[in-house]
Amino acid sequence: MNAAVGHDQRVPPRSGVGFELQRGQSLTVIDPEGCQVADLLAFARGDVREVISNGRTFDYEETLRLTTGHRLWSNRSRVLLTIEDDTVGCHDFLLTPCSKATFRHFYPDKPVHRGCFGNLADALSPWGIAEDDIPVAFNCFMNVPVANDGSIAVLPPPGKPGDRIVFWAEVDLVIGLTACSAYASNGGTFKPIDYRID
Repeated sequence: MNAAVGHDQRVPPRSGVGFELQRGQSLTVIDPEGCQVADLLAFARGDVREVISNGRTFDYEETLRLTTGHRLWSNRSRVLLTIEDDTVGCHDFLLTPCSKATFRHFYPDKPVHRGCFGNLADALSPWGIAEDDIPVAFNCFMNVPVANDGSIAVLPPPGKPGDRIVFWAEVDLVIGLTACSAYASNGGTFKPIDYRID
């Protein structure tokens, strides 16, 4: 449940992990091979009913384009994470984690996968976090442009090998992190995600 500090660790393709992040620690999420999305969730360690909120974040940060210097807020209007560094500058906080239903809807000709939703539910279960507790994730490196007419698209992520985003923990947290499983999100391929706690 507790990740090693100061060492790169790997999330294999189409899988997820859960771990604790202490206040004052930094979490670096790395795209080691490029063109791969990582879904990230953060819950307050003291009460996992407090969780990152895209609505609160968009409201208080006044932007859909979150990058260095922006903060991720909770459903209780408290800052959970601050983005300290970001070499990509392209992330999504609109779309929900992919699931079996996602695969049936968008990829009816492909094998059904439990997706990030299932991977997160499994990885976070030791903290009592159930499927119905999983909100919209902060989708690191995901490319979801919004057109002038309000329509959205899912395009291949622009991340290059070694690109990263660094978060600073403002409170003690439980983190869920995946190497995303959806075809469109990752340009049709599935690669690992690395992470490091310092």
